[in-house]
Amino acid sequence: MKAVLLFSLVLLLASCSKSSNDDGKERTVVSHTAPWQEVVDTARGQSVYWNAWAGDEKINAYIQWVAEQVNQQYGITLKHVKLQDTAEAVSRILAEKSAGRIQGGSVDLMWINGENFASLKENNMLFGPFVEQLPSSKFIDFANNPSLTTDFTIPVEGLEAPWGRSLFVFIYDSQRIAKPPRTYPALLAWAQQNPARFTYPAPPNFTGSSFLKQAMLSLAPKDIQFSETPDDATFQRATAPLFSYLDKLHPHLWRKGKTFPRTGPAQRQLLADGELDITLSFNPSDALSAIASGLLPDTVKSYGLDSGSLGNTHFLAIAANASASEGARVVINFLLSPAAQARKADIHVWGDAAVLSLERLAPAEQKLFRDKAVAGTLATVELKISDGSDSYVYQEPHPSWLRQLENQWAKRYAQ
Repeated sequence: MKAVLLFSLVLLLASCSKSSNDDGKERTVVSHTAPWQEVVDTARGQSVYWNAWAGDEKINAYIQWVAEQVNQQYGITLKHVKLQDTAEAVSRILAEKSAGRIQGGSVDLMWINGENFASLKENNMLFGPFVEQLPSSKFIDFANNPSLTTDFTIPVEGLEAPWGRSLFVFIYDSQRIAKPPRTYPALLAWAQQNPARFTYPAPPNFTGSSFLKQAMLSLAPKDIQFSETPDDATFQRATAPLFSYLDKLHPHLWRKGKTFPRTGPAQRQLLADGELDITLSFNPSDALSAIASGLLPDTVKSYGLDSGSLGNTHFLAIAANASASEGARVVINFLLSPAAQARKADIHVWGDAAVLSLERLAPAEQKLFRDKAVAGTLATVELKISDGSDSYVYQEPHPSWLRQLENQWAKRYAQ
């Protein structure tokens, strides 16, 4: 009997810890190992601050729809903290840690991946592991999709939940270009023959940084190990072909490479306005979604370069010092539900590919996706390149590459 009581006490201690609200009042936090209903009951009445990039009106509208749903279904008030860069939230969390604010923090939920995830994991500022405890995680095939369990080569280990999948694509108007350039040398030659008709967003914007990463992976010597942190000599050898290429390309860019669009949507608008002939996106359905919204003409198509396209997964995470970790878990579980994932994948809503495995869904849930596929409004990683071509997928390099790449780009080209 004593053994049973001791085991029960251990479970109780494991499922609860203390935290404080913004008003300083102490409260019990439900741990990541607690029964799910306890998480849902505690989440009711909480305000969840979701720090997420806000550079696209379609995405902002989707987040607002999520806020309405979780309020109606779970009594949670979801507040979108609109960011230009996720690094803003990461800096705030790390500053709170330095100030000793290890409870009652200002960030609950984050849309995150890559170097931002790596930084928070390295500083032990992520809540969890919590993903396996989410009821919706049963819909995800982690075992057969390595990109769902690693983030820029860093093991996820249940500290963030996959939310969507991406592939880097080029976008062009087929009325203006019959055969778009499909290699980096061909892109340079095309830019030389068509000055000021191409550019890319300035890093550290993620579309601009992704353009650099994909070009680096394609042009670098084949013996470079991008899954490891490079020393100075390795970084110089790997990036020398890239910067030689950019030195030749920049004089032929929009505004002669002296200034750059700030975001991917801003660059897409330049295509719509006729200032550019080719633009970029890390959402392979971005062109289809923009056509459906009337932002681009239906003659626009997307494609991948013959040498390969950069692919990754974007995730959701909870700050270790979150004020409402229970509410954040309930919101993430809703975001991974078949209804929320199917709506997100609809090109009329957002057009972001789902992370769920359709084989794991009930027939009625599968219908949410299959009906959209028949109607041609479903975003998937496999269907995004509208000309039907296949493209080799590059895995993201270790986060340390991006930091050095952006620094070197700024030294060379930032005005």
